[in-house]
Amino acid sequence: MEIVLIYPPVSKPCEAPAGVARLAGALTANGVACAVIDANIDGLQYLLDRMTPPDDTWSRRAHRHLQTHLESLRDPRIYHHPDSYRRAVTDLGRLLAAAGGAGIHLGLGDYRDEQLIPVRSADLLRAARQPERNPFHTYYQERLLPRIMALQPETVGLSINYLSQALCAFALIGVLKSKWPALRIIVGGGLVTSWLQQPRATEFFAGLVDEMVAGPGEPALLKGLGRATPTSGYLPDYSDLQDARYLSPGFILPFSASDGCWWRRCAFCPERAERRPFRPLAHPIAVRQLRQLTEQTRPALIHLLDNAISPALFKALAATPPGADWYGFARFGAPLDDIDFCRRLAASGCAMLKLGLESGSQQVLDQLRKGVDLSMASRVLRNLQHVGIAVYAYLLFGTPAEDEAAAEKTLSFVVDHQHEIRFMNIALFNLPLAGPDAAGLRLHDFYDGDLAFYRDFEHPRGWHRSAVRHFLDKRFKRHPAVQAILRRDPLVFTSNHAAFFGKG
Repeated sequence: MEIVLIYPPVSKPCEAPAGVARLAGALTANGVACAVIDANIDGLQYLLDRMTPPDDTWSRRAHRHLQTHLESLRDPRIYHHPDSYRRAVTDLGRLLAAAGGAGIHLGLGDYRDEQLIPVRSADLLRAARQPERNPFHTYYQERLLPRIMALQPETVGLSINYLSQALCAFALIGVLKSKWPALRIIVGGGLVTSWLQQPRATEFFAGLVDEMVAGPGEPALLKGLGRATPTSGYLPDYSDLQDARYLSPGFILPFSASDGCWWRRCAFCPERAERRPFRPLAHPIAVRQLRQLTEQTRPALIHLLDNAISPALFKALAATPPGADWYGFARFGAPLDDIDFCRRLAASGCAMLKLGLESGSQQVLDQLRKGVDLSMASRVLRNLQHVGIAVYAYLLFGTPAEDEAAAEKTLSFVVDHQHEIRFMNIALFNLPLAGPDAAGLRLHDFYDGDLAFYRDFEHPRGWHRSAVRHFLDKRFKRHPAVQAILRRDPLVFTSNHAAFFGKG
């Protein structure tokens, strides 16, 4: 085996990791012998299976129902019973918190260490030097290393996409380097791409990591392995992942029809700040690949990972349905303003769309260059509700263009459309470290981290984070219409499971 690709803990264990599957497809198509290991779902299952029954009454009860809870999240019937779903997710979270041990906050989609932070290179190096303090250390030693040893790879690649994976990934790197000092280690993924915006990032891990890859990893991996850069015709390879026991009612097929964002005009956009180009697959190729993958994997749901589904891709999906229910992120606007088109979209299997509203103030949207007209947004919401496509709306508070009066307009917009918004995500604005839009703002560090990619700032309208949080907690989230929407949000798994509730 030339290379083993590993997806490390911790992220939501509900679907196969798309990045390593795409890498595996490119490598296999170019004659590279590779294997893929999802150490996230495998590691979490390992901890749950081997944990000592907890002492307190509630945790003992959760432990008694452990296998029942795991199996229930794989059964579509629980998604018609939100209270049972919440109990299963809560109990599993309680058990993982106990398995994490002192000073570690471990959950189904979370990993935090009270002593180490994942945006400080010294802490990541400490995680690699002291892997035994990581709760996955026993899993690495007893289960993961024997699997890797049996494959005898020349190279191991780790896909690190979230802060919740970083410390566990570096603990694994420490274990690998201790066992096989000459093993070549490559790291990539969304988080690594953001880290590499720092000019000295590669220096921080010299001697531990052999290569850090920004953006799509296929060209770098193939070049390092002596192969040519692939064409766009290869399929992602999920063959090593299809039998994993993900916590979903069937296999969820993640698929990217593009890298980057087709809009690329929003102020304070991380994509613009990191200068990521838009790289779409040709639409005939995208829909053909989706059909092929659907036939191979027989998914319960397709998750389109594009930053925003383009209008042209929408039309291609409506004309050539992928063969299973699907959902993804989109922008308000054409062709979703056409009710007849929305009917065709629903007929193609579209179960849910995630839509970035951000604000209910037209002035804020215009200043942020979102390209969203609120009257158009209202029409889109009505259309989708009418044809039965669930809406997961995303709101963003605390941007430099917003003040409390604008936030009140967002509340009014949500109240006016409470019957059309099925789920909702509420976020506080974080200012990307790079990019031109921060000019003129007074900046501060959130924390002392040489790999941080967000900054705090003095709000030009005095609408500081503490005031925003107060508004959200005391005003926005207390409105009955907002509470009704938030109660529907799937605990922990949020949008990854929402489409299954949207069918109900």
